[in-house]
Amino acid sequence: MTGGILVVTGTGTEIGKTVTTAAVAAVAAAAGRSVAVLKPAQTGVRPGECGDADEVARLAGPSVTARELARYPEPLAPATAARRSGLPPVRPRDVADAAAKLAAEHDLVLVEGAGGLLVRFDEEGGTLADVAGLLDAPVLVVAPAGLGTLNTTELTARELRGRGLDPAGVVIGSWPGAPDLASRCNLADLPVVAGAPLVGAVPAGAGALEPADFRARAGSWLAPLLGGVWDAEAFTARCPA
Repeated sequence: MTGGILVVTGTGTEIGKTVTTAAVAAVAAAAGRSVAVLKPAQTGVRPGECGDADEVARLAGPSVTARELARYPEPLAPATAARRSGLPPVRPRDVADAAAKLAAEHDLVLVEGAGGLLVRFDEEGGTLADVAGLLDAPVLVVAPAGLGTLNTTELTARELRGRGLDPAGVVIGSWPGAPDLASRCNLADLPVVAGAPLVGAVPAGAGALEPADFRARAGSWLAPLLGGVWDAEAFTARCPA
């Protein structure tokens, strides 16, 4: 993405969404763009602890602006965590307004969701999909590599299209060092079920790299659409099913 607002969703939780967001931010920052990452609702993190937006800034570089709208101590869906904590929920309009404000001051704003596309922010059922709709922003889908990913990826893409939203592409958030048969087959099948291109594969464990090494390598994990040099066809050819 060359500019504007990009919403980043996962097909589930713990699949590499934050590290993928950091890679996109690192590549954009290395190209001289001003970048902000917005985390609408951070759960499972207490005051003073680093959240996902902080982790993106740590990996992508100090020039990246990190913003968080709300945090809740229990590792639950945001609506549930807000209710149990007695703290106010974050609402889609709040997120959209914050993203728009950051976009007025930055070349690229990355809005990283919590878990999947339809995880609820509030008791009224507001979701990241609603945020993307309010912003009319493209949505990058981060998916796991292995068995089961085709169903959740297709469901996510169908939901986006049903709302008139654009799936910008699919990134595999944690590509294993020794991919199994399902993972290798999914390189060909993921873009088919998503109806969107495969635009990256972030190696498993990339988040444990030293930040300087992470920034140097991030462009090799992402396709030109995201500012990198990764080539889906060549990558698939190196991992035959």
